[in-house]
Amino acid sequence: QVYMVESGGGSVQVGQSLRLSCTFSGRIERLTGMAWHRQAPGRQRELVAALIGGRVTNYADSVKGRFTISADNAKNTVYLQMNNLKVEDTAVYYCNVRLGSVWYRGSGSWGQGTQVIVSS
Repeated sequence: QVYMVESGGGSVQVGQSLRLSCTFSGRIERLTGMAWHRQAPGRQRELVAALIGGRVTNYADSVKGRFTISADNAKNTVYLQMNNLKVEDTAVYYCNVRLGSVWYRGSGSWGQGTQVIVSS
């Protein structure tokens, strides 16, 4: 069992920044990747950023140049620095970890996540 707890969300205005954190614990074996996803009301969950092998990063086109994913492996924590936030960034944000070649969170419930609300 792997546990993930997201934090750092909040209500901000357009152009402001937030830093999300996700601390994971439990049976962490062969950690090979970490990622952030988000789900806006009425929309499907989407990948925002991923960090693979501690070096390779992938970002959704909509957040490139504004969001940065990073990790502190000693603390089992992954971060998402979000700058120049836009109204369309409003969503519930979730993290995920990849153990070996499998992402832990799949098609089931992803828990509560952390809510980000950006207003103009």
